[in-house]
Amino acid sequence: MKAIVDATKCEGYGVCAEKCPEVFVLDEWGYASVVGDGDVAAGEEENARAAAAACPEDAIIIEG
Repeated sequence: MKAIVDATKCEGYGVCAEKCPEVFVLDEWGYASVVGDGDVAAGEEENARAAAAACPEDAIIIEG
């Protein structure tokens, strides 16, 4: 499973980093990005999906 943040949609709410900090981080301006290459570790799939569902701008894509 892989997580992707669409930087053109992210408005910096930070919900993703709160729900799944192992996959999502905020940069110095508060915008989200993925940790590493976005691969979601075993056991974090549910949290990654919850983060994507909670994003108010639908800026997160979960593949796989």
